Amino acid sequence: MKLLLHTCCGPCTIYPLQVLRGMDIQVMGFFYRHNIHPFTECLKREDTLRWYADDQGFKMIWQPGYDLETFLQSVAFREKDRCRYCYHARLTATAKIAKKGKFDGFSSTLLYSRFQNHDLIRETGEAVAKENGIRFLYHDFREGWKQGIAQSKAMDMYRQSYCGCIYSEKDRYFRPAKNTAL
Repeated sequence: MKLLLHTCCGPCTIYPLQVLRGMDIQVMGFFYRHNIHPFTECLKREDTLRWYADDQGFKMIWQPGYDLETFLQSVAFREKDRCRYCYHARLTATAKIAKKGKFDGFSSTLLYSRFQNHDLIRETGEAVAKENGIRFLYHDFREGWKQGIAQSKAMDMYRQSYCGCIYSEKDRYFRPAKNTAL
């Protein structure tokens, strides 16, 4: 099987890549960047993934540009549903490239993270697969969560502390003051 794997970052790619290669699947990666904010964070993740891909002999497709505006316009006033849009955008882009590149299917490293909405990713991947006429390979990579973290730390990889969008950055770092009486 020839599979295109949406890759969000280097650390989240470690375990899924090992599993898929162990299943004798020919894997190529795709890095989608429009959802990662700020741009400096996007570059840190991309640089780490480039290093890891080179180290592992993992061929990658790198999304050009940085369409911050479309991402923000698509989630503005729908912030609570932003992940649904983001999953759909990333998986749709991956499916279209996979179809055009004559891959047998596509999947995502999003299925590795314990912090992602796993059911929504699976539902979205299956819907996108149906829309685009290409197989979505579902695998619950969370089983290797601790292993992937240990390996990324051993490799001294840059490890981000939020999903990627500006809203997830706020969720991670902003803590409102307890005494805000006016």
